[in-house]
Amino acid sequence: VLLSAPPSRAGAPAQEAEGDVVIWGLGTCDACRRALREARATGADAVLRDVRAERMPEALRARAAAAFGDALVNRRSATWRGLDDAARAMPPAALIGAHPAVMKRPLIEAHGALHLGWDEAVRRAVLPD
Repeated sequence: VLLSAPPSRAGAPAQEAEGDVVIWGLGTCDACRRALREARATGADAVLRDVRAERMPEALRARAAAAFGDALVNRRSATWRGLDDAARAMPPAALIGAHPAVMKRPLIEAHGALHLGWDEAVRRAVLPD
């Protein structure tokens, strides 16, 4: 399943100021590190933003939640299992704002679009030919 969102129509994408590919995730996440390594290997100007150290902007959380809905939340994570019922009932953007490690990773901003995960379809959409 390709999890991608079309380019933002509200202003310039955030990644243009900081790189071709912005990977939101955790520095300890294997998929996030693999995405960063593979993007850089193709010559892309890629950066990894750790959501624990650097909170994701509210506007980006809202855009990602609108694009991916509940798929943005990793319900198999240890963080999710440790949440109480009130936290689990929160909307995805608010939940990720309060508990960033519960986000499915990586969330990638590239070429004005958002992508979730790091599978072959996302690689083709993100990496240059």
